[in-house]
Amino acid sequence: MARKRSKRTTTTFVFCGLLSIIAFCAFVPVFAPLPSLSSHSNHHSQHKKVTTGKFGIANDMFWKDGKPFQIIGGDLHYFRVLPEYWEDRLLRAKALGLNTIQTYVPWNLHEPKPGKLVFEGIADIVSFLKLCHKLGFVVMLRAGPYICAEWDLGGFPAWLLAINPAVRPRSSDPNFLRLVERWWEILLPKVAPLLYANGGPIIMVQIENEYGSYGNDKAYLHHLVTLARGHLGDDIILYTTDGGSREALEKGTIRGDSVFSAVDFGTGDEPWPIFELQKEFNAPGKSPPLSAEFYTGWLTHWGEQIAETGADFTATALEKILERNGSAVLYMVHGGTNFGFYNGANTGGDESDYKPDLTSYDYDAPIRESGDVDNAKFKALRRVIKQHSAASLPSVPSNNEKTGYGQIHLQKKELFFDILNRTDSIEVVESKNPLPMESVGQMFGFLLYVSEYAAKDDGSILFIAKVHDRAQVFISCSSEVNGGRPIFVGIIERWSNRTLGLPKTKCLSTISLYVLVENMGRVNYGQYIFDKKGILSSVYLNGRILQQWKMLSIPLNNLNEIPKSNPIIQVAYSDFIKNSALRKAKDEGTTMQPLCSCSSS
Repeated sequence: MARKRSKRTTTTFVFCGLLSIIAFCAFVPVFAPLPSLSSHSNHHSQHKKVTTGKFGIANDMFWKDGKPFQIIGGDLHYFRVLPEYWEDRLLRAKALGLNTIQTYVPWNLHEPKPGKLVFEGIADIVSFLKLCHKLGFVVMLRAGPYICAEWDLGGFPAWLLAINPAVRPRSSDPNFLRLVERWWEILLPKVAPLLYANGGPIIMVQIENEYGSYGNDKAYLHHLVTLARGHLGDDIILYTTDGGSREALEKGTIRGDSVFSAVDFGTGDEPWPIFELQKEFNAPGKSPPLSAEFYTGWLTHWGEQIAETGADFTATALEKILERNGSAVLYMVHGGTNFGFYNGANTGGDESDYKPDLTSYDYDAPIRESGDVDNAKFKALRRVIKQHSAASLPSVPSNNEKTGYGQIHLQKKELFFDILNRTDSIEVVESKNPLPMESVGQMFGFLLYVSEYAAKDDGSILFIAKVHDRAQVFISCSSEVNGGRPIFVGIIERWSNRTLGLPKTKCLSTISLYVLVENMGRVNYGQYIFDKKGILSSVYLNGRILQQWKMLSIPLNNLNEIPKSNPIIQVAYSDFIKNSALRKAKDEGTTMQPLCSCSSS
């Protein structure tokens, strides 16, 4: 999900190395004829097939076990909901009247480091799919490898950005396709037993996501289709989703009857002219009208008003689709939460116009982030869906009980630089010039850049042309009375870059410069998606390039790992450490700007 929203809606949209590639055999793109949607052969599949059902397309309708089937679905992403709440949220979707769940698969969640695979806990996709099946849903699986989704880097692992020579994601670059092949060789065999024809819930698998809004590399799309067929067989319906414009559909679809082309569009747009356009990109009789992303709300960036859309407006738009036997998937039925550092970001006309997404992905969906359903939008949509449901709807669960915990008092334990001073596990990389976060093997959190410069009586001017995304600047002088404790100077931000005056100081030694850079979320949509983090340019001090840098990784993966009694270890700033005893003696009279991981907006 990431296109421009209709002007008729009630909110405003703002557009959504140190690694080497493992040696592979020579790559040749595959352009073999693609099997038809109506094909029944399954010679590619390596899984023992137990045929218990059939899902297909004919006469411009979906057919499930020989009967017409209207998809009334919703996006509910397993990775945005704690596993303890999966069933609760799915039962609420059932009470809304949905028969289908659609979910993305974020590559970066499942392979956070090359070769390190995670399929447990919130990443246990197989358990989630089995739970959907148990509760009577069919599933539309959006396998990527790109997903957008307001998710960091559109679901790509950030380590892709550190590969040298650089790969070109979302293209037929052979080096990139080898990595996709390796990933899908892991993912697709896990879900193949859960295809509908094998007795599971998966009725359709999406290839890429809104590719027509990004590129026009048909060789890339064909290769993904060939890969998917090789692992999933010829019976499964593969589909693309693109915006409801001719240009997007021309670029993002595969003509013929091998891949079904679905559309998405603004909630205020008239659906049926777009469904007529959709027919041009599907084979005759193979174009059931499907809005694969019917927007129930919208995303919110830091600093914006929480996005909202009217309940009746949304329900009326859905009615226009369902009343003529069209199908729709609510995006989102339940948004959930961007846990950890996985939120994405968008940009405007240039990459400095940077807008990170909130941790909350509530989306103004009918099932709120908390799971609450006692709201006007849930009720309005349920009334519409009930009119078009072949079965009676389950009763609506009550809102989950809330508990008040009273006031929580936060106590400052110690200062950031004191923790660094005694930590022996921080990874340090030295380089003539600053390196991006990804190139030092870090994907999320903070990166501390350390260098030195000679003191000047009248101060100095610091300029960093390209910081992604927010830098807090400190200086220290070991000969000053505070024993070299770093003092806060100011902030440099990606979206409002400026020079920063460093205060004059009568320092008898060199001055240490600390630039603490925060990764606020990688861009997930548009031309600036390949969004490295950290200092991405030269650093200028009084017009001259400052060189000789140390980079200290502070990923904040687990705050419980902060050391409490490690010995003092020299990390990057020996003068700072030598004066630690003097610094502690003067703690009472010393103040320092606290560090904050939040945005200044």
